[in-house]
Amino acid sequence: MKTKIRDVGGVRVMDIEGKITIGAGDIELRKQIEDAIAAGRLNILLNLGGVSHIDSSGIGEMVGCFTTVARKGGKMKLLNLTQKIHDILQITQLITVFDVFDSEPEALSSFPA
Repeated sequence: MKTKIRDVGGVRVMDIEGKITIGAGDIELRKQIEDAIAAGRLNILLNLGGVSHIDSSGIGEMVGCFTTVARKGGKMKLLNLTQKIHDILQITQLITVFDVFDSEPEALSSFPA
């Protein structure tokens, strides 16, 4: 998993590429989220358009990160879901937990100023 991090206004945008799977991307994702929180970035947008594969461990880590951010008073939202990730979130009914966007400007404007 590779992540390109950029700050847009008060939002930390993480452009993720590759796999979010057990023993690889799951741990990396948690570290990126923890680093963002440590830097005071509580509004996080995960751009998942470049994710080629995600497994149950990756989904579990996303949920764990979502909860961690929410406990700190922040928001974590998802952008550019691939069809596979969308289907997994639909089947597990986690699609109702996450705010999901197809447009980055729309996603960025959904965060509190």
